[in-house]
Amino acid sequence: MIKMIKIISILSILFIISACGSQQGNQDYTAFKNSKPKSILILPPVNKSVDVNAINSIYAQVTMPLAESGYYTLPVTLVNETLKQNGITTSEDAKEISLSKLNDIFNADAILYLTIEKYSTDYIVISSDTTVDISGVLVDGHTGKELWKGYASASSREDSNNNGGGSLIGMLVAAAARQVVTTATDGEYAYAGTASVRLLSAGGNNGILYGPRSPRYEP
Repeated sequence: MIKMIKIISILSILFIISACGSQQGNQDYTAFKNSKPKSILILPPVNKSVDVNAINSIYAQVTMPLAESGYYTLPVTLVNETLKQNGITTSEDAKEISLSKLNDIFNADAILYLTIEKYSTDYIVISSDTTVDISGVLVDGHTGKELWKGYASASSREDSNNNGGGSLIGMLVAAAARQVVTTATDGEYAYAGTASVRLLSAGGNNGILYGPRSPRYEP
């Protein structure tokens, strides 16, 4: 009995250590801390989805979480217009601009490259699932060294009330209704905002660090 108690105690300790380790995450922040970026240039997201609304939907919502995390972000409308005036009309072309050219034009401390991995609503028999997945890479604006990378997702499956009342007919009707509403109103927009906040808000597990404009900034 005593031996069993000891084994349980040891397993409990190992579990706590493991849990603490998982909370700390596996992101290496050494380069981030050395770079100390104050301003961030956000380039138009590369869109891997088939929805043409995805880029504008994501691009319109990524500034807020970064600003609240303590960074100055170059206005995305100004960035987009500047790129167009320089002949850059697609996100793919923007991604290929050399670091030196971006420095000449914007001179930001860091550059954020975003990729829209998924932006869609799928109608599957008795459910209508809206999902937005985004990944991002932050690099030093002068050296190009990677400072941070992350991935975030938001989905209507998280809504515990997304069940149409429980009956089969109710679920079918509710799923069809959600599909129509989502299609008519670009229902992915709200989930794009949630995914953007999850990806770019400081303080979370493997999230970005707080910037110099935040009271929680650590020099």
